Amino acid sequence: MEVLNGDTFASMLRSGAAMLGEKREEVNDLNVFPIPDGDTGDNMYMTIDSGNTEVMSYDNSSLEEVAASAAKGMLLGARGNSGVILSRIFAGISHGLEGREETDVRGLSEAFKSGVEEAYRAVSIPVEGTILTVYKDAVRYASERVTDDSTFEDFFDDFILELHSSLERTPELLAVLKESGVVDSGGAGFIYIVEGMRKALAGEKTVSCEQAISGSKKKVDISLFTEDTVLEFGYCTEFLLRLQKSKVDKDKFDLDGLIEYLNSEGDSVVAFRDDSIVKVHVHTKEPGVILNHCQKYGEFLTLKIENMTLQHHESELKKHIESSSDKSVAAMDEGILSSVDASSGETLTGGYSSGNGFRKKVRKKYGIVSVAAGEGIKEFFISLGCDAVVDGGQSMNPSTEDFIKSFDEVNADTIFVFANNSNIYLTACQAAELYKDSDIRVIDTKTIGEGYAAISMLDTSSDNIDEIISNARGSAATVVTGVVSKANREASMDGVSVRDGDYIGFVGDKIYLDTENRDDAVIGLARELECGNYDVAILIAGKDTTLEETGKIKDRLSGAYKRTEFVVIEGKQPIFDYMLVLM
Repeated sequence: MEVLNGDTFASMLRSGAAMLGEKREEVNDLNVFPIPDGDTGDNMYMTIDSGNTEVMSYDNSSLEEVAASAAKGMLLGARGNSGVILSRIFAGISHGLEGREETDVRGLSEAFKSGVEEAYRAVSIPVEGTILTVYKDAVRYASERVTDDSTFEDFFDDFILELHSSLERTPELLAVLKESGVVDSGGAGFIYIVEGMRKALAGEKTVSCEQAISGSKKKVDISLFTEDTVLEFGYCTEFLLRLQKSKVDKDKFDLDGLIEYLNSEGDSVVAFRDDSIVKVHVHTKEPGVILNHCQKYGEFLTLKIENMTLQHHESELKKHIESSSDKSVAAMDEGILSSVDASSGETLTGGYSSGNGFRKKVRKKYGIVSVAAGEGIKEFFISLGCDAVVDGGQSMNPSTEDFIKSFDEVNADTIFVFANNSNIYLTACQAAELYKDSDIRVIDTKTIGEGYAAISMLDTSSDNIDEIISNARGSAATVVTGVVSKANREASMDGVSVRDGDYIGFVGDKIYLDTENRDDAVIGLARELECGNYDVAILIAGKDTTLEETGKIKDRLSGAYKRTEFVVIEGKQPIFDYMLVLM
């Protein structure tokens, strides 16, 4: 093959996504920390699959168009640090392919170099021994070997060879990898993607994406929507529409007019256009009306309609949010609430409007978005005044698009975002960079405890954004968050021998103890952290704990540390059996 065109590149992306989908559990298992929180494979798969989805319908398109569309899809679908970096790699490749209908090997090599520059630019403090290093080394090695006689197969063979070599060197660059006896998981995930792309070049088939994610779809409990249930929230309706020349002149197609129509028929409207494809998200009680209207312009490529009332009934959190005061705002994934009255087109000046049966709220000066996992913790953050809570945490990182939807929902001039997890921070920053309708400020909180302290003491009365952020960071710095979780493998870290099935107590990346019993782990961790030196300790119980067990632990702690006030929250979070927030 002398030139690479758009169709072939799209096929390579599909094969790369499928290959990673098949192997993502192996990538997840390359986890440094001995608890079941490995999600690098999932994050990278969902990121590249978002790009893959964007190019599924492309046919006879230029290489530039396919690369740009894939990069955009990955940008919005990026999850976790590994996913963000992966999206930036392909964004750089896309930049390098601008203006190209097709390319030769040298052109692709130069585009891959652009991927290196873009990926390193995305990380404020690049860490060597990660996917960054693995990709950079392979690009350099393969590019140096390109000659006038090189084929794409030659380039990818050299590229893959050095990917493996560089991956094997990652433990020498990162001590934590060497201590844990693993290689970098992000680098490993990237190798599967590239190997899948190479298979497509050779005409080999990989497992389909549908097979790779089989069984991952959530089962809908239809019993929650009976013959007597009232359709309260309508339908979340999403589709890709390909404009058809037989129906409309795409150069004269009025996207603003379509958005105005959608707002008149529904709510939570998100619509944008990429050449002849229009992507629409809308909440409506009559999706058929909207579909019939939009079909005047083209034909549907994809279509998804979900009953939001059914979704509402499936979550206790959503029940809580719907009954909370005006200060608390729905944290539903689909809850993009508009500030414009659909019937009059006027911006609301106070309270809520129920035009078209959908709740709409005013634009406010300041808003708060937090990230949390566990229904109890989410409710807790809502009670603190968060306007939206993005579902995510350890092993379940939200996407860039999840954040963007929450920003739309909050509808504020300035929005403060608390990621509460170091693996979510980059995604939040990427979403902030993309979002133009508000001033988004991401606060680098790394734990639920830091997020709680910063949000509970957030003071916006000064109207000085830099001062508000500085004070929030200062509040977060005063908190220590200890965690107890069950080990899923043997390990030796920080001088502690961890046994599979035991409970470990840790703060950040530092393990303090290993015990057979969960309650002893909490008590021991409190002792190691000198709990008695703090005025308040919040014990957050996970989903696999019992009220009886938690009560006994609290009693033991209260008896041991008389001056410390202990507060229990039934967080219901996964992975972390207990969190101990010391203030």
